[in-house]
Amino acid sequence: MVEKASPESDVAEVDQEAVAPPWMTILHNCDCHTFEQVVKQLQKAIGCSEAKGWELAWQVHNTGKAVVRVGAESECVRVGNILASIGLIVTVVQS
Repeated sequence: MVEKASPESDVAEVDQEAVAPPWMTILHNCDCHTFEQVVKQLQKAIGCSEAKGWELAWQVHNTGKAVVRVGAESECVRVGNILASIGLIVTVVQS
């Protein structure tokens, strides 16, 4: 004897709400600010420690850029605006 399953009972409901890919704030090297200025602005923008700010500043200096925030578009734009407010070169892109 073959049992027939009801499709409703075998399929779990899945929330079909689309999840947007995260955004990134990228800080680019510009050789127009001191390390101290960049570190201070990173602390303001992303709330990082001074040590993390130095780590990111050196990454930007050595590689030309660094991703400093990954998250929602509004958060990445907010961070980018804070960094750009002193003339740092920033891009905000969807990853």
